[in-house]
Amino acid sequence: MNELIKCIGRKIERRDVISERLIAEFEATFSPHLFANGAVPLGAQWCLSPDIVVPDQIGGDGHPKLGAFLPNVGLPRRMWAGGELTFHGHFSLGDVVKKHSEIADVSFKEGKSGRLCFFKINHHYFVGDRLIVAERQDVVYREAATAQSVNAPQPTVSPQGDVWKVTPTSTMLFRYSAMTFNGHRIHYDDPYARNVEFYEGLVVHGPLQATLLINLAATLLGHAPKTFSYRGVSPLILGEPFLVDAVKTGGAVTVQTISSSGVVTMTGQVAA
Repeated sequence: MNELIKCIGRKIERRDVISERLIAEFEATFSPHLFANGAVPLGAQWCLSPDIVVPDQIGGDGHPKLGAFLPNVGLPRRMWAGGELTFHGHFSLGDVVKKHSEIADVSFKEGKSGRLCFFKINHHYFVGDRLIVAERQDVVYREAATAQSVNAPQPTVSPQGDVWKVTPTSTMLFRYSAMTFNGHRIHYDDPYARNVEFYEGLVVHGPLQATLLINLAATLLGHAPKTFSYRGVSPLILGEPFLVDAVKTGGAVTVQTISSSGVVTMTGQVAA
């Protein structure tokens, strides 16, 4: 652990451009479930400056191998656990965006499925000297999966507010993986997802769900929010349509995604 603590404060900086093609691909992938504000769609920042490595630096799961920016913690299974966004402005078409990333914290915990390592990574997105979005990203690395650790039964719920019904397809997942340059095989390689990570099928991306949640919340508010925090609760498996559920109370919106079987897969809070 003492060696891992040394990674706190490690930084990396990259640049990307908000192009017409990126916006067109994003809108085509999520249509019609986007907040119509006439600007760059909410959630598009997750497509900017992805981790890009050459083939021999890719791990067996399709992600970049640990040991470069994030240290190798000896745990093979990566999950996007959640995070928080704070909006200080809006992106525009043609913006050159500087993404500044820094490891803010690392910790180990013991869970029902074994040992867990949590990374908190801060991302700041600038256009020139203007901070547009501040993000905290929570990433967890876990022990190798077993059927029992992944497919445990979950309680079910019913939607409580305004709902979007979304029908995911393998094409939708492929498009989102392509836009974000996400090579994780659980999103496109069905035999790998089932036989190696023991999911019941292809897994719908965490940030894809988060994008739908923030756009529904913005639609209810009538404007882009100031903050959005979210947490992954359970895997969302490709198959039947799922629900994006939102309840507006004053200037805040509580959101969740719900699988076809009634299992909550992601929760969140949005503030105006």
